[in-house]
Amino acid sequence: MIIDTVKNASKYYSLHPLFAEAFEFISQTDLANAEIGKSDIAEGLKAIISNASGKTKEASIAKFECHNKNIDIQFCIKGLETIGWKPRGNCQKPNGEYNDEKDVAFFSDAPDMYFQLTDGQFAIFFPEDVHAPMIGDGEIKKLVIKVKI
Repeated sequence: MIIDTVKNASKYYSLHPLFAEAFEFISQTDLANAEIGKSDIAEGLKAIISNASGKTKEASIAKFECHNKNIDIQFCIKGLETIGWKPRGNCQKPNGEYNDEKDVAFFSDAPDMYFQLTDGQFAIFFPEDVHAPMIGDGEIKKLVIKVKI
């Protein structure tokens, strides 16, 4: 997992061939006024923009998730989002089977830690990062970019 601000995004371009294009989308899009919904950025890159009320820790942990085929770049457009995290290798309680079509596996473990993102900050979740996003009290507008592995 990586947590940083968008101004430092270029430091991570070498980690995946599509990261430069993903962060270029972030910097060149008027995200504050972007429409809610899903769109394709390029081959192997999908954008999901949402604006929703934050969830309780319990509601988010109920869908403590990770992915096998995609890396998530989760970017906070506006608001204050808390995210739970735990290394996948330390998770002991699978919650159902991996869903290949949706590329998601769930766990019933508790996060090891929580951190917050606010405007202009992002987290990158690799397949080994189990995460519980969207914890918060107010409205959270965010962008998730799915980066195909």
